[in-house]
This record gives sequence, C-alpha cells and structure tokens, in this order.
Amino acid sequence: MLKIGITGGIGSGKTTICNFFSLLGVPIFNADQEAKWLMQHTQKLIEDIQQVIGQKSYNNDGSINRKHIAQIVFNNVDKLKQLNQLVHPFVLEHYNEWCSKQTHTSFIVHESALLYESGFWKHNDYNILVQAPQALRIKRIIKRDGLSKHEIEKRIAQQWTDKQKVNLADYVIKNDETVLVLPQALKLYKEFYNLNQKQ
Repeated sequence: MLKIGITGGIGSGKTTICNFFSLLGVPIFNADQEAKWLMQHTQKLIEDIQQVIGQKSYNNDGSINRKHIAQIVFNNVDKLKQLNQLVHPFVLEHYNEWCSKQTHTSFIVHESALLYESGFWKHNDYNILVQAPQALRIKRIIKRDGLSKHEIEKRIAQQWTDKQKVNLADYVIKNDETVLVLPQALKLYKEFYNLNQKQ
C-alpha cells in the first residue's frame, strides 16, 4: 500500500481532489479534521492547549472556541508554532494507527494543509501539491467562509509558499481554472494504482 500526501494553500482546492479520490474508493485521512477531533477529545492535549493559548480556548460545554484560538494564533507566530507542536505528534500517532488498518487498498491519501510545515510529508511515499494563484484562492475563501481579505491574507502568511512546497512535491495539480482538474487527478489515481501493483 502506498501512502500519498496531498496539500495546498488555503483555497487551493485540495479537498476537491480528495473528494474525487474518495469517490474512486481511496481511503482519505484528513489531518485537519483529525486535529480538531483530537483537540476536543484528548484530555492531555486539552490541558496543554489551555496552558499555551488560554482557558478561553474551550467553551463551557467543552467545545473548541475556534474564534478565540484563531484570534490568538493568527496574530502571534510563536503561539501558532507552539499550538502546532502540541497537536502534530497526536495527529501523526493517529495517522500511523489509521494506516495500519487500511489493508485492502492500493493506496491511501493523507490530506493536510500543513503537510510540509509539520514534516508529515516524510512519512509518505509520494506527495502532491495542489496549486492555484493567490488572488483566486482568496476569492474562493471569501465566497466559502465569508472571511475578509485581510483575515485570509494573515492565514496565508502563516503557511509555506508554493515556491517552498514545490521543491518537495513529487506531483503538482494545477487548479487555476485554465485546465481541467479531475483528469489530472484521474491520471495520478491510475499511476498510483499501477505503482502499487508493481511492488
């Protein structure tokens, strides 16, 4: 079984690619969703986050106070780094456990916004970068999430640039609305299936 990482800046469309792979029967590990689940269900992590980001990181009902955390970490690089250092080891442990259970598939996909920043890419056989121009990404996020351009730019600034990522990527999918995306994804699906058959 091959392990395939997929990443891209916020608004690049990596989730669209993952949804397509999922329709073809490929198991998807969504690191961002797993991180959110772990942040709400792992007592040690909850305590550590409250210590670093503050007691207001969680609401009275135990749910994550996303607004408070976002306000802190997207305005303080050190706090964002500390938060990631707390969460990533738990996510990696979950990923490894999850992979061990995927026994009847040619390959799996590990979707992560911070695939390179976290070092997760090193645990995969191949990694895909989904690329889109920043102006297009901002337009998509405004439409999808209702965030302001300034808020989005602050979040983009916290991630590696595509120039930094592309040197570590084995494959690139262009999602700039000048070429069709799904044929690019289908080509990679066939390639990964064939690579696994040769192993």
